[in-house]
Amino acid sequence: MSKSDMAAQWASTARPLNRKDFKTLGLSSLGGTLEFYDFVIYALYVDLIVAPLFFPASLSEFTKELFAWGIFAAGYLIRPVGGIIMAHFGDKVGRKKMFTLSVALMALPTFIIGILPTYDAIGMLAPILLLLMRMLQGAAIGGEMPGAWVFIAEHTPKQRYGFGVGTLTSGITGGILLGFLVTIIIDMFFNKSEVLDYAWRIPFIIGGIFGIIAVYLRRFLSETPIFKELAARKALEKNIPVVSVLKNHKMSCLLVALVTWSLSTTIMVGVLITPGKILGGMYHIQPIDCRVAGCVVALTLTIGCILFGWLEDKIGTTKNMIIAWGGLAITSLLFYASLSPEMSLSSLYCHYGLFGLFTGAIATTPIVGTRAFPPSIRYSGLSFSYNLAYALFSAITPTLTLYLLNPDHILGEYYYMGAGIYIAFVAILAAFTGFWPLAKSGWQAKA
Repeated sequence: MSKSDMAAQWASTARPLNRKDFKTLGLSSLGGTLEFYDFVIYALYVDLIVAPLFFPASLSEFTKELFAWGIFAAGYLIRPVGGIIMAHFGDKVGRKKMFTLSVALMALPTFIIGILPTYDAIGMLAPILLLLMRMLQGAAIGGEMPGAWVFIAEHTPKQRYGFGVGTLTSGITGGILLGFLVTIIIDMFFNKSEVLDYAWRIPFIIGGIFGIIAVYLRRFLSETPIFKELAARKALEKNIPVVSVLKNHKMSCLLVALVTWSLSTTIMVGVLITPGKILGGMYHIQPIDCRVAGCVVALTLTIGCILFGWLEDKIGTTKNMIIAWGGLAITSLLFYASLSPEMSLSSLYCHYGLFGLFTGAIATTPIVGTRAFPPSIRYSGLSFSYNLAYALFSAITPTLTLYLLNPDHILGEYYYMGAGIYIAFVAILAAFTGFWPLAKSGWQAKA
């Protein structure tokens, strides 16, 4: 890679974050907020809405549940395609243009889900259309998340890099909190019959409108200084970016894949599946209390992302990842071991909140992954490896989690620890990647 690439890697000078930086952080997080908001809504409504309304009653409950979660996972499978296409043009024509396009393509399917006819109205066309909308969302999101991280990484001063990326990630995870809050409001104002009849549509319609607003607001963002520098020096990648990624940066792809496995499993199992399937389904905690618990974990997760982003700048990658992911492994096992139908709500909220704080370890994934590639192919490298890993591991995680939570399978009488063991495993894996020189220092130009 050329010396001009090396010179452009961190174009921003050493300085504190200013008002313009925080404005960029806020506007950049809107698309990711919509992504997580939509995922929470779908995950919370899988058993209550998707399974009964979008599949024939003749199917068994377990089969409908698998199909419903399968549609959820399908959105991940298409992510690499959307991510590769958007990242290609992001490295060629600019980060901002693709960054705005991705959120526009995400808003429309979300809105359509809110007005989609159910199985009773149009038969098997209902789950097919739902699957199509999830895939369209996945394609758009494939460019959204890596684009947001690259955008902020290239806007933020080097000595505030961890804090900038961590703060952006906290804004994104704020969509989880928003999703739980909206469903709580729906439950407060509508009974179960009304929710099944029409009220379930409201959160999706709100999400679509929110996306349109995000598209408008992103007009006020400016292109990143690093991309401008590369363009001015005519140092943009001349080949197809993803080809260069596969040819020259295999170790970077592997690193991002490993930490993405940890991120995707932690969010899907610990935050999206646990409230409904584990707290409500296994321990029969009231739905409203499960949603409040979800708000608690989402709030502390958001705080944790900022905390571990800040720590990255203070103590470095290795120590930060040991504290963050090591703490997650421990609190995960403690949380799932503490669960019981008789536990008090205060105990539930405290344990889940502590678990959520260390779930903020996910902020280290984009911190490590974004700097693992040179600037000229950074968007394509991160997008390809992140989305491919997310698609793979998120496709198998719901089924694997259901398997681990079944007392007739591998864990036997310890099945109740299945989710905790899975999260602890990927957390320990992520902690070990913190010792990798590529994770600690990022891509380095050859002398």
